[in-house]
Amino acid sequence: MSFDYPADLKYMDSHEYIRLEGDVATIGITAFAIDQLGDIVFIELPEVGDDLSQGDTMGNIESVKAVEDIYAPVNGTVLECNTDIADAPEQLAEDPYGQGWLLKIKVDEETALEQAMTAAEYQAKVEG
Repeated sequence: MSFDYPADLKYMDSHEYIRLEGDVATIGITAFAIDQLGDIVFIELPEVGDDLSQGDTMGNIESVKAVEDIYAPVNGTVLECNTDIADAPEQLAEDPYGQGWLLKIKVDEETALEQAMTAAEYQAKVEG
């Protein structure tokens, strides 16, 4: 099965995506990861104002199959959490790159994105 991977996003090995606008990163999880998880029943996100370090667990996502950690792809401070998705996690699969975002983070530095993959690189990795 082939999924959509918008070219304007960056992708991490751990299946998070990043949309960078200025120094604000919108973070979510990819359509591939959502498909692998199956029916999502619960999402735990950090609090607004929390400081995150790249690679640290910033929450988790629970499906009928498994509980998976969500990792911070960048260093920064949480500006906003998508409470709509937290309240209705089953909607994540409907629009993962639009209404299905999880967090907005004020990025401390962009160097983390140097390790991120392009859409084509990520697609080759997961669909290889």
